[in-house]
Amino acid sequence: MKRRAIVAAVTGVAGLQMLGCTTSPSVLPIKFSKSEVNQGLATGSISKPLQRIAFGSCIDQAKPQPLWGQILADKPDLFIFGGDNVYASKQPFDISNTHAAYAALAANEGFAKLRATLPHIATWDDHDYGLNDGGAAFAHKQASKDAFLNFWGAAPNDVRRSREGIYHSYTYGDLGQRVQVILLDNRTFLSPWKPTDQRGAAGKERYLPDSDTRKTILGTAQWAWLEAQLRQPANVRLIVSGIQVLPEGHGWERWGLFPTERQKLYDLIASTRANGVVFLSGDRHIGAIYKETAQTPYPLYEMTSSGMTHPWASAKEAGPNRVSELFTELHYGMVELDWASRTVELQLRDAKGVVRREQVVGLGGLRELSL
Repeated sequence: MKRRAIVAAVTGVAGLQMLGCTTSPSVLPIKFSKSEVNQGLATGSISKPLQRIAFGSCIDQAKPQPLWGQILADKPDLFIFGGDNVYASKQPFDISNTHAAYAALAANEGFAKLRATLPHIATWDDHDYGLNDGGAAFAHKQASKDAFLNFWGAAPNDVRRSREGIYHSYTYGDLGQRVQVILLDNRTFLSPWKPTDQRGAAGKERYLPDSDTRKTILGTAQWAWLEAQLRQPANVRLIVSGIQVLPEGHGWERWGLFPTERQKLYDLIASTRANGVVFLSGDRHIGAIYKETAQTPYPLYEMTSSGMTHPWASAKEAGPNRVSELFTELHYGMVELDWASRTVELQLRDAKGVVRREQVVGLGGLRELSL
């Protein structure tokens, strides 16, 4: 892994001990059902330790998609679709528009090649959920869920088909080089946001912080499930959230607008002694890297990678806990795992694959895993 002068100090994520690795039994190749549109690799078969994980969000199926070829050229071991994987939120809602959006995405040559050749997993955000900034009150969430699971190749007996929501997790590799990917569902159970009192004002663009402790992002069942996931042994945990978790300073959708919920997340990471947590998020049509040091026994980092077809070129906003400048060109994210040097590198790459923003995070902080 190449080191660059702009990289900040390396600080702790997770202890690890070196082992020979095979794929965890929990990630055997999925026997997926016939999709209504196409059929993909889903998690595929990954028989080696993960070293390179690509990540992206905000893909408008009607716009050019120039990044797929470069992503494939980078040869990642896994691609994570972080939400807004299609845009199907036109109102009044019609599920036929969702099916058509997935069909258009499937027909894109670059996407089809990635889907056929690269293991991949997905969660959703509001536009593939079916309602801009939508939450629990959305009347058509079951129809959207069915379309999502069918398109992404979930098996008929997939646990997501028998419970509310699409939250899910995957584990790759043996202890020492084990990566857990936790895909949150930030839509199915989401309470209404508190509307701004000054629309468009800096820091208050759409919503205001809401201290109502009855409001939730994940809902009771998903919170219990997340606690169980965080108690599983892993060296690196990538928690994928459609909306941003750590960022401060803006009034768009983010976990900080429900401060009780976000504090609950911080407390859960601490109480479960869950090592190796790094957040991946989308939604914002920008790229950036963030850091939080005050809430958990080791620093938390987040990479937002959002703008695979239409980034917000003129974006400007405060970033009190942002450790990189906003990146507002077409881009995708890359997580580079260097097991020998015990580091994770978070990268934002442009359309030519050039690393434009990065942060190195060291594996050595909270605790070593017992074997």
